[in-house]
Amino acid sequence: MQNIASFPNFAAGMDTPGNIQDSYKSIALHSEGLFKDNGSKFIAHAFPVETETEIKQIVDSLKKEYHDARHHCYAWRLGYKADRIRSNDDGEPSGSAGRPILGQIESLGLSDILVVVVRYFGGIKLGIPGLIRAYKTSTLDALQNARIVEKIAGKMFSLEFDYLSMNDVMKVMKDLDLPQKNQDFSNVCRLDTRVRLSLEDKFRERIADIRGCTLIEQQTQ
Repeated sequence: MQNIASFPNFAAGMDTPGNIQDSYKSIALHSEGLFKDNGSKFIAHAFPVETETEIKQIVDSLKKEYHDARHHCYAWRLGYKADRIRSNDDGEPSGSAGRPILGQIESLGLSDILVVVVRYFGGIKLGIPGLIRAYKTSTLDALQNARIVEKIAGKMFSLEFDYLSMNDVMKVMKDLDLPQKNQDFSNVCRLDTRVRLSLEDKFRERIADIRGCTLIEQQTQ
């Protein structure tokens, strides 16, 4: 019997105090789904991802694992705006596989996600409507078995400052409830932090007011 998961009511692109939409939905862990029709088997795998490099590695790995399968169709969305999108029919009739997979991802408002559906052909052609149904249903099964989580879009920064500025820097970190990583309080004090997009302007303004503190935005992929 299929386990139906309930989806948290996180509004994708939630408004935040800084009037910037930086909240969105993704999945926590890898999940699977399955659909069978007239001997064909559709095995869906959903993965949380953040980069196209990661996506390529997962797709290549599944193609090796299911090397005897007829098709490895997939779709993905990336970014807090979900504006980086791609789908692939992998030899199925155009629009019969990748687009239905993507449609299920979009219907749940998910991003930073990859879904790959592996098809084993059962000897009987399903037709385009049958293929669309099969790819939609297997994808939905995988997503219903996933744990939906809220993600917050942000940027990584490095701060360099002298001892005289330490109290002011730490007050900003505390007031904005920012995490601290890679702390180094030797000759030149240094730490890294992640700032959600809705707080970025306030963070930059507060740091700019601190003498002897240099702010460096880290480059991400």
